[in-house]
Amino acid sequence: MPPPPHIRPENVLRRAEELIAVGQPQAALTVLHEQVASKRSRNSPIASLEPVMLLFVQLCVDLRKGKSAKDGLYQYKNIAQNTNVGTIELVLKKFIELAEKKVQEAQVKADEVQESLESAAPTSNIEDLDAIETPETLLLATVSGEQSRDRTDRAIVTPWLKFLWETYRTVLEILKNNARLEAMYQTTALQAFQFCLKYTRKTEFRRLCELLRNHVQNAAKYSTQMHAINLSDPDTLQRHLDTRFQQLNVAVELELWQEGFRSVEDIHTLLNLSKRPAKNIMMANYYEKLTKIFLVSENYLFHAAAWSRYYNLLRQSAIAVASGQSPKRDNPAVSDADMTKTASFVLLAALSIPVISTSRSRGALVDVDEARKNKNTRLTNLLGMPQGPTRAALFKDALNKGLLARVRPEIRELYNILEVDFHPLSICKKISPILTQIAADPEMEKYVLPLQQVILTRLFQQLSQVYESVELKFVYDLAQFPEPFQATPSMIEKFIMNGCKKGDLAIRVDHTTGVLTFDSDIFSSAKAMHPGSAAGSAESEVGSVQRLQSTPAEIVRSQLTRLAKTLHVTCMYVDPSYSQARVQAKQEAFARAKAGAVKEHEETLARRVIIDKKKEAATESLQRKQREEETRKRIRTQQLQEQEKQRLLDEHREREKKRLKDEQDRIRQQELKKQLEELKTGVKGIDVSEIDLEELDSNRLRAMKLAQLEKEKNELNDRVRITAKRIDHLERAFRREELKYIPRDYETQRKRDHEVYEKTKEATLEAAQLKHKEDVALKHRLSRLVPVFNEFRKNLSEKRHEEFERRRKAAEREFEQKKKQRIKEVQERVRRERLEREAEEKREREEQERIELEERERAEQEAERRARLAEVKAAREEERRILDEKAKIQAQREAEAEARRAARKTGAAAVPEAITRPVRSESTERTAPRLNLAGRPGGLSWREREAAKDKTGAADAAPAEAARAPVPAAAEEAAAAPVPRKAGSYVPPARRGAGDRESSANGAENRFPSRSGREPAPREPLSRSPAPKAVSPVAEKRTDSSTPPTSSGAWKPRFRQQQS
Repeated sequence: MPPPPHIRPENVLRRAEELIAVGQPQAALTVLHEQVASKRSRNSPIASLEPVMLLFVQLCVDLRKGKSAKDGLYQYKNIAQNTNVGTIELVLKKFIELAEKKVQEAQVKADEVQESLESAAPTSNIEDLDAIETPETLLLATVSGEQSRDRTDRAIVTPWLKFLWETYRTVLEILKNNARLEAMYQTTALQAFQFCLKYTRKTEFRRLCELLRNHVQNAAKYSTQMHAINLSDPDTLQRHLDTRFQQLNVAVELELWQEGFRSVEDIHTLLNLSKRPAKNIMMANYYEKLTKIFLVSENYLFHAAAWSRYYNLLRQSAIAVASGQSPKRDNPAVSDADMTKTASFVLLAALSIPVISTSRSRGALVDVDEARKNKNTRLTNLLGMPQGPTRAALFKDALNKGLLARVRPEIRELYNILEVDFHPLSICKKISPILTQIAADPEMEKYVLPLQQVILTRLFQQLSQVYESVELKFVYDLAQFPEPFQATPSMIEKFIMNGCKKGDLAIRVDHTTGVLTFDSDIFSSAKAMHPGSAAGSAESEVGSVQRLQSTPAEIVRSQLTRLAKTLHVTCMYVDPSYSQARVQAKQEAFARAKAGAVKEHEETLARRVIIDKKKEAATESLQRKQREEETRKRIRTQQLQEQEKQRLLDEHREREKKRLKDEQDRIRQQELKKQLEELKTGVKGIDVSEIDLEELDSNRLRAMKLAQLEKEKNELNDRVRITAKRIDHLERAFRREELKYIPRDYETQRKRDHEVYEKTKEATLEAAQLKHKEDVALKHRLSRLVPVFNEFRKNLSEKRHEEFERRRKAAEREFEQKKKQRIKEVQERVRRERLEREAEEKREREEQERIELEERERAEQEAERRARLAEVKAAREEERRILDEKAKIQAQREAEAEARRAARKTGAAAVPEAITRPVRSESTERTAPRLNLAGRPGGLSWREREAAKDKTGAADAAPAEAARAPVPAAAEEAAAAPVPRKAGSYVPPARRGAGDRESSANGAENRFPSRSGREPAPREPLSRSPAPKAVSPVAEKRTDSSTPPTSSGAWKPRFRQQQS
């Protein structure tokens, strides 16, 4: 059933447009919001609701009603998400487009305002030239500290930027966790990222990242809902990955490194969920952004590891593209220059890893070390590395892959100086030019400071192996770096103290003597190698520095280890049984492991089966509980919905009552206020501030108004009378006094006007004379150029004429060539058309001849067919004639046989003439058989005839012989002739003779005509006249016998007839 007319979407839309036309957009928005929020709208067609929503979002944007828009869009999503998703996307896109358009308009308006202010500032009227900066402007500039542009943007652009941000957030909240709206969700997120990047909205970007992160985290919570997203779907996961990569790019552009690191963690989480590997181009962007994040956080170890991963990925991509295993679009574009640059960064980042640990403590603090270990584990997982990177491992990996051959020469030389060569007295001198080259590159300049720390570390490590003590001045002279990276003495001493604190250096500084002593106490730095210490990030694992000899402290620390190794080797050589026992123990261990492997395998399988059963039982129990919980939740939800529905209905009724009452009170108050305002503006002297609106009515207001008007009228009359009298006396005095000064003033004004006229005339005359002199001088000066100008114009005209003639002749030649070519083309075309026409005529003639030949052949075939038909017709006529003759002969035979039977019955002695039987013409034609359709009238049945024959058999024998003797040959021939069978008569099988067979043959021939003719011969019509009866020999015997024939009557069995 359609909704009532007053709430149809079309009527609501029309009403809103009318309200907008009369300047009431707020009322129109309220009408549209009530229509969208109404429950009856759920039954309305989407096609009629869509225009309503488009106008609704437009009004929300114009009035900056973000909350109303959010509520209406939520309602519309619930209505349309199960029927038409496209209309939701259309409305939301329109919402975003309108908000972005408003921001652009606000920016244009702000620019116009700023330009108008800047253009009006120099031309503004200044009252006091000596006080251009008023105290108010100085105070405002001091307190605010803002420029006029900032204030203009804050007043005009910022509100619309806030509204646009709310628009993006509203749309994302509406589209979240809906698989059917997933594409629109990702598109909106990308638009929000561009908004934050374009307007540098760092706070909004943090909130946006947190919002998207919460949506992904809550995806599992809403997985049971209809149209929930499934992160196991590869397409959905790929869209989320694309969004997170864009989020990472924007975070790096805005230099929000914490958000960038969180984005990296989000990407890593999604990559772990993905079943398909990420594209190389995406992973290259991932590692590149990680290098920037780690560099900003001054984590040089993982920064170098990220560069190493990035280089390995580029190398693998180049190999895959070259071998055709992967398309180019899925891999980053790599050139030799890119590989060289990346390899240089890998080696430079690895060299920048500090040798001395950057941790703040050297003690065995378990909590600090555990936190640092967890952090390193997280970072290692982000890089996809099996174990944590180290400085030595990175160098080893670079050397194994031949990276030194690709790096820039100065970086390779820097590596050799720091990691290969041993030159404590010249290390800084050799590295200074390299640092200058690195500092000249803006991208590599950030590595100079960490490299400086590594250089100082190598300097002191190498000095400690050569010297026991050196002067501080000597060290300061060695540690020389190029400007502006010069190391000061305080900086060097601070570095030494930090290295000693971390346990990487064992140095004492004596400021009284200015000597730096390398500690030779064999127990001085024993604590530095405590298991919980963070000393020596790289040196604790592999001594990468070249050593001349071990220090006494190192010898003491490794004494037990060296003793154990030596004793072990000695035992193996002195006592061979020790080695044999170790081998035997190892073999026995292998045998025990092999013997118990089968049992352990069976136990493992049994345990796995038990675990699977327990899992299935737990899953079934969990599913059962979930179903029960869902049932209870559904029932509870239904109850809550019913209660909520009833509560909303009651609240709606109460609101309607309250609204009507408030509306009545409001109208009454408005009327009273309106009358008071009229009274206040129209009548003076009435104090309405003390009047209570609740106790006021219209009669009282009218009386107050009349009284005040009467009072004002009287006061006005008194004032007019007094003022008129005073003005009259003053005006008379003024006029009498001014008569004295009028002539003198007239003379003064006349003289002043004459002087001004003379001055103006002289100035005009002087200006005219001066201009005339200048024009005459200009004429004389330019007259010398006239011959030159005329000559130049003449030469130019001749050149132009020659150029024109040359081009005209060239054009004529080209025209003649084109003309000849055209004539040739036309002739060729005419010849070709003539040949085609002749070929066409020849083809038409051949076709006509073929048609005539076919017509002649068709006529001959038709004549031949007609001749054949004529022959067939003649043959059929002949067959009909023969059949007629046969029918006549047969009829004659039947008539003669009938006559003979009649003669026998009457006892006539005369034998009829022998009838010569005509010879039957043998014809190959066959005719249809004669049908016995008519029964024998008055004839006896075969049972009666058999009974009569049995009774009269003996009596008929003698007369039969006597009768046969005198019969002539003609009679015998007639008797031997086949007796024609009467239609419907029965002949016993024993008495069927050759006549019957001949008749059957003739019937077969008649029944199956010849197939020589094309048309079947027509049947002869059956004669309806009774045929003559044929007399059988038995009947003749009965006729000649003296025994009377048995009367026909009711049928009797044979034994009854014999008994009788």
